Amino acid sequence: MRYGLIGEKLGHSHSKFIHERMVAQEYEMIPLNQDEFDKFMMEKNFTGINVTIPYKEKVIPYLDDIDSLAKKIGAVNTIVNSHGKLKGYNTDFYGLLYLFKRNEIDVKSKKCLVLGDGGTSKTAQAVLEELGAKEILVISRNPQGDNRISYKEAYDNHYDANIIVNTTPLGMYPNIDASPLDLNPFTLCSALVDVIFNPLETKLSLQAKSLGIKAVTGLAMLVAQAKQAEEYFRNIILDDSVIDDVSQELLKRISPTN
Repeated sequence: MRYGLIGEKLGHSHSKFIHERMVAQEYEMIPLNQDEFDKFMMEKNFTGINVTIPYKEKVIPYLDDIDSLAKKIGAVNTIVNSHGKLKGYNTDFYGLLYLFKRNEIDVKSKKCLVLGDGGTSKTAQAVLEELGAKEILVISRNPQGDNRISYKEAYDNHYDANIIVNTTPLGMYPNIDASPLDLNPFTLCSALVDVIFNPLETKLSLQAKSLGIKAVTGLAMLVAQAKQAEEYFRNIILDDSVIDDVSQELLKRISPTN
């Protein structure tokens, strides 16, 4: 039985600690370049894997089945291998939904901006829709299609946004001085959600707090999605309390004051 995480760069991932804390079984870090990724997916030498950047959409053609939610979102971050048949799920949805609810961020009837247009962006859009957002606009460097806008257009015409969600990697360790957006023009923004979890506070989240905007980053989302992934991997049910327990343990491990 082999469980783990695949992605391009995994050197600073906390997933191994999280999963092994939830279920006492080895969980591997499996960094893959594009050629290695194709070979890995063809060989199917795993029981259950999680998927991160840049493969959440690229794994879909390798799947035999896909959960209806993951199909709707168009991104997969969890795959279960059952007797050689691969089924994909999206547990990021559960994780991000948990993050919004746990922090009491009200989205209903609000105008929302989602930064980035990758797999996690699709998940964020689905969560915002689920929570009753009035309008959802995706900000992209190369906007194409419905509800896509450029960063310039966001600054020029959508400074009245109420909720902003960052799904880009800008500001992630080690590039902690980067930020995808200047929040100063968005004077009606009441909450910022940055899905980055390393560092615990991003340049964007710190700016939000300095402007009096409620800001949360993605550590609890990471733990919550891992909890649901383990449930799919092993066909078990874990109590939601494990999310807070593991989150607190992880905070102690990575806190700069320790």
